[in-house]
Order: sequence, then C-alpha cells, then structure tokens
Amino acid sequence: MDDAPLIPPSPAEDDYVRAVAEAPALEQLPEGDPIALFESWLREATAAEPNDANAMTLATVDADGMPDARMVLLKGVDTRGFVFYTNLESAKGRQLAATPKAALMFHWKSLRRAVRVRGTVEAVTDAEADAYFATRARPAQIGAWASAQSRALPDRFALEKEVAKIGLRFGLGKVPRPPHWSGYRLVPACLEFWRNRPFRLHERLVFERSEDGAWMTRRLFP
Repeated sequence: MDDAPLIPPSPAEDDYVRAVAEAPALEQLPEGDPIALFESWLREATAAEPNDANAMTLATVDADGMPDARMVLLKGVDTRGFVFYTNLESAKGRQLAATPKAALMFHWKSLRRAVRVRGTVEAVTDAEADAYFATRARPAQIGAWASAQSRALPDRFALEKEVAKIGLRFGLGKVPRPPHWSGYRLVPACLEFWRNRPFRLHERLVFERSEDGAWMTRRLFP
C-alpha cells in the first residue's frame, strides 16, 4: 500500500537554500513588448515541456455568471491576440457568444513559469478558419463534423457510428470545414508574467493596454 501523502509538503528552508544555490542568475523581466516576451517563453517551453507546450486553460462564464474553465490548445499568437479553435455550439462557444470576454492561463511546470491573459474575444475570419482546418489530420476533420461537442452522448457506439457515417459521406474527397466549427481570437487587455523565485518571492510583471493601445507595466508583490 502506498502511504505517500496525497499533497506534497511545503518546501523546508534547506530546500529553498539548495534551490538558491543551484538556480542561475536571472535578469529582471523586461518591460517592453509583452507579445514578444510571450513568444520567447513559448519557444523555451516548446523545447522543455514533455508535451503540449501550447496548452492553456480557457476561462469563460455561463448565463448565470458561473465561471467555467477547460484546457484548449493555442493555435496562433501575434500582436492581434491569441487564437484557438472549437465547435461553436459547444459550451464554450455558447458562453463566448453570450459574453465575449475570457481569460487564458499558461503554466509551464518544467520552466516554473506562468502567463495569465485577459481580454475580449472575437471570431477569426472564415479564411483563417478554413486555412487552419485544412492543416488538420483527416480523422480530426471528420471528428469535427461527427461530434456534437458538450452535448449528451448515449454511448461510445453513437459517436463511432456518426464518425463512420461522416467518413462515408465524404469518401476520399476533401473534408470541408463544418459551418459550426471555427476559431476565436482573444484580444489581450492585460497580461501577467509570473516566474518562480526562491522562498516564494516570485516575480510578477503586468502589462495593461491603455486607451491609445500602448502597453503600461507594473510589478506586483508575490
């Protein structure tokens, strides 16, 4: 029987002292371009994380104002924002249609870093959605047609039956993007970069967009 504690204990002072001795010297987080900083961190995470460095928590609210969160994959980032794709009739699709605001959370455990993003959400263009959908593996394209995402599933066979039916429908031909499947772009109003430091004295750097579009920065106590 495994008697190991379910929740790891907090680090002891010796653990922190050892971490200080082993940690490389770090310069203060830069206050320039938050998107460039994010892209730099994502490149490092892609090299360090065992899988899905582009995984992020997407938080929305439902019609009652109750928060909801799930993991999705980032599929694009630039100065315009952070892009992800989904079934528009899913729970998150319905929630974003009603309240087009959301938050993202990236946590790269191997690097001991995290990024939080908040902002408004807008639909990507049809051309963007078509271009990304065309890059998906054919089984994933068929799955996008077959899955009534977030709705009740009688049993696994019902899904497999729908996948088979869609596969026969398109045969060997091109699978077009379903009308109920597209993408969203979160336009950031605020980004916070978090970096682990010993003794819980972490670094927190916040970027907030002003009315003229410029980024203002401030540092927070950990």
